[in-house]
Amino acid sequence: MTKGTIFGLGLGPGEPDLMSVRADRLLRHARHIAYFRKAGKPGQARQIVAGMLAEGVVEYPMEYPVTTEIPLDDPAYNHALGPFYTACARHLAGLSDQGCDVVVLCEGDPFFYGSFMHLYARLRDTHPVQVVPAITGMSGAWTATGLPITWGDDVLTVLTGTLPEADLARHMADSDALVVMKIGRNIDKVRRALETAGRMDRAWLVEYATMPCQKVMRLAEVEGRITPYFSIVLVHGQGRRP
Repeated sequence: MTKGTIFGLGLGPGEPDLMSVRADRLLRHARHIAYFRKAGKPGQARQIVAGMLAEGVVEYPMEYPVTTEIPLDDPAYNHALGPFYTACARHLAGLSDQGCDVVVLCEGDPFFYGSFMHLYARLRDTHPVQVVPAITGMSGAWTATGLPITWGDDVLTVLTGTLPEADLARHMADSDALVVMKIGRNIDKVRRALETAGRMDRAWLVEYATMPCQKVMRLAEVEGRITPYFSIVLVHGQGRRP
């Protein structure tokens, strides 16, 4: 039997209209879908595609055993997630072995800080896997500010809020334009790093970019705000222009 294909389907930043034509076609014809979510939650990826799925589609929600309960540098974090990703990959491989195509829903682009890459690494040598790229969340965020993120020869650096504060500050000081992902409970650390790097005065906070609940704010004006995980901090470049 020919094995089915496992598609890592990039959904884009959140607004369904920003999905690619290919992603839309694969999604609407899918018979099996899979998506990550936090236990007890519907899952952001699943919410994005509400109303777009074929009748009778078989869903496989993959519930993280841990999200923010354990520090990332704690060995228990990888000890929990490693077997989880292996079990998810095994389930998808089983569907593929039966000749079933499976669409794995991915927020943003599957190869940009996404969980799908952990499945890809476990499946690519044994099963047909295709990745459907998408508009990234950061692109949706800087577009929401109404300002170009880079000009001329500006150097853009993408950081994650999970980095140590000193590393954040060093990279922030060394780059022209900044994107900081994975904000959430790291917001205070990101603020301090921006202050240390002298970049706070030009920093923006974008929550849920392109989604109906989108918020765009100057970071300095919302001190003390509790930010959701789907938040991005931006500092726009000011480089060469005609």
